[in-house]
Amino acid sequence: MLYVNEILGASFCLFSVILGAFTSHYLKKNISDSAIQSFEVGVRYLMYHGLVLMIVPQFYLDINPLVFKFFVIGTCVFSFSIFFLSIKSLIKINLKWLGPLTPIGGLILIIAWFFLLIELINPFIN
Repeated sequence: MLYVNEILGASFCLFSVILGAFTSHYLKKNISDSAIQSFEVGVRYLMYHGLVLMIVPQFYLDINPLVFKFFVIGTCVFSFSIFFLSIKSLIKINLKWLGPLTPIGGLILIIAWFFLLIELINPFIN
């Protein structure tokens, strides 16, 4: 059986560790402190939601798959827009158009958490 959520979750966690090391060993010397702080927020959210994708399916097997899709999409949009906006001075490309994507990704994550909460509460109210 293919465990897509768990594979994506482990990939998110692996990538967050790699990006955390990249931040410590390269970015801190090359971008501003505020850009580092933003980048680290993206790394944290990538780790948190990677763990969600790995752990939640182990306990709650009947969660609507749409919830996990929202987690994946929201995390990618949120974290990766932050990553690219944080390093825009290094890659010398105008990425300001990515700015509105970060809150959209955050909104998708809020929706994912709301849907997960509803899924977890539902057995108790029905």
